[in-house]
Amino acid sequence: MKTNNKTYLLLSLLLIGFMYVGTAQSRKRTTTTTKTTRTVTRSTPNRVSSKRVVYKTPKKKVVSVRTVPNRRVVKYQGQNYYYSNHKYYTYSRGRYIVIAPRIGFRIKTLPPNYRRVRFNNLVYFYVAGTFYTEMGNEYEVVEPEIGTIVYELPDDYEKVTIDGQTYYEYANILYEKVQVEGTRAYEVVGIIDME
Repeated sequence: MKTNNKTYLLLSLLLIGFMYVGTAQSRKRTTTTTKTTRTVTRSTPNRVSSKRVVYKTPKKKVVSVRTVPNRRVVKYQGQNYYYSNHKYYTYSRGRYIVIAPRIGFRIKTLPPNYRRVRFNNLVYFYVAGTFYTEMGNEYEVVEPEIGTIVYELPDDYEKVTIDGQTYYEYANILYEKVQVEGTRAYEVVGIIDME
């Protein structure tokens, strides 16, 4: 009888041990992950009045030309503009002046050196500081969304300050220099409203 009691006790302990091991392996482990976030406060809202923008360099001299070869007329809000050699022009006092393209300008073919830029499920075509989207069989100049990243700016960008912070501006679009996977890039942080 003593042997049977010892056997039953031993078997009971083994059974309890196997049950514990079985439940220990099926239990989910809970681990705590700490995620550190850095908050960056920007004083620049999405849209900025042109009165708040201070250009670091003096105003550039306006360069004009007498003729624009192979120009194409771009009608916009009842006014004629001209497109040639991947630049937009306006006509004033018998001369053509290079301008930044207005939102809404449309062209039929993109310049050969465009880059595709994807942001928030949108595809932009970026060339020489101008953002286009495909509209039917044409490409329309649009404002990019805040947060869009590009890797180069046109040569004639301007450095500006707004409330003491330095930004880069081209065609009324404000950029901030950032690092993306170790590469220098420029993030769209605002649009200048002309007043």
